[in-house]
Amino acid sequence: MISRDFILKKTAKLLLHIIFWVIVLFCYSYFFGHNSDNINYVFSFSLFLMPVTIGTTYAVTDILIPKYLLHEKYGLFILYCTYTIIISAFFIVMSFFYGLLFLTGLKIGEMAPMTQSPLFLFIAVYFVVFVASAINLVQHNYTSISANQELKNKVLEAQLKLKEQELHYLKMQIHPHFLFNTLNTMYGFALKKSEETPEMILKLSNLLDYLLYQVDKPFVSLQEEINHIEDYLALEKMRFMNTLDVSMNFDKIAHTIQIAPMLFIPFIENSFKHGQIRNQKLSIIIDLKYRNNKIHFNIKNSILNTSKDNVQGIGLTNIKKRLQLLYKDMHELNISENDDWYHVHLVLKITKPV
Repeated sequence: MISRDFILKKTAKLLLHIIFWVIVLFCYSYFFGHNSDNINYVFSFSLFLMPVTIGTTYAVTDILIPKYLLHEKYGLFILYCTYTIIISAFFIVMSFFYGLLFLTGLKIGEMAPMTQSPLFLFIAVYFVVFVASAINLVQHNYTSISANQELKNKVLEAQLKLKEQELHYLKMQIHPHFLFNTLNTMYGFALKKSEETPEMILKLSNLLDYLLYQVDKPFVSLQEEINHIEDYLALEKMRFMNTLDVSMNFDKIAHTIQIAPMLFIPFIENSFKHGQIRNQKLSIIIDLKYRNNKIHFNIKNSILNTSKDNVQGIGLTNIKKRLQLLYKDMHELNISENDDWYHVHLVLKITKPV
């Protein structure tokens, strides 16, 4: 079924063509009527020349340009242009004889001055063909640019959807890992019937609230992320008791600074998972500051020089993918290790405060 929009577009296009040829007819009448008072002769001659002009124009704009010139078939384009010129020239000469034979009865002196030489007829017809061809090429160029831009937008939209799906998949991988660690800690406290269990449940509630309602947002306040880290560390302190030594140095961050959620927690989780007790303590040092539109995050955890455990967990692998997707060319991640410490240094460039 033909849509209403399609019919309107076709009607508008037809009206534009009609208006164009009416303008050409009046231009012909004005041009050929120069230094002539015979209006009927000039109008009849112009009207007779119109089919030649229209046929030649559409042959060039609807056949030669789209089929040969735009497809870079320049040899065929020149060849068929030559044929078109020869055929159109024949009919232009016929128009000259029409004016001479039928409009003036072989009295060339009664012809309008501008129609007495076929040269002026050629100039008039081919000038119209040239103008129409130029308009056609401009229109085609505009259409091509619009189509390319639309295609580019569709490609970007598809890439964005793929990135969003990949980010969602990565988050879904992080969630079970995070919950597993937290629930394990809570289970241990429940077995001991510890008085700290209610406080731990409250901390877990805060973490789950963040996990369920904040993590799906594209960006969260950096201060919220810090609060989330502090709740997580509070739970781990309860679990490790006296065997944990955590040093935290967090700058006071304005709430206008925003980042993607859960960027830092995988590094902290790994520090507990792969960190090792040295001198009866698991030592973890966390430093986070904001300077010159950049977030500097550092975390170190103690290891033993005999350790060969360099396995990167799901969280660390995923965070690298997320950083590449969300902060491509806007982050620096350096991971180093010596005999005593495993060190992660992450720098995020924040384009502008929200």
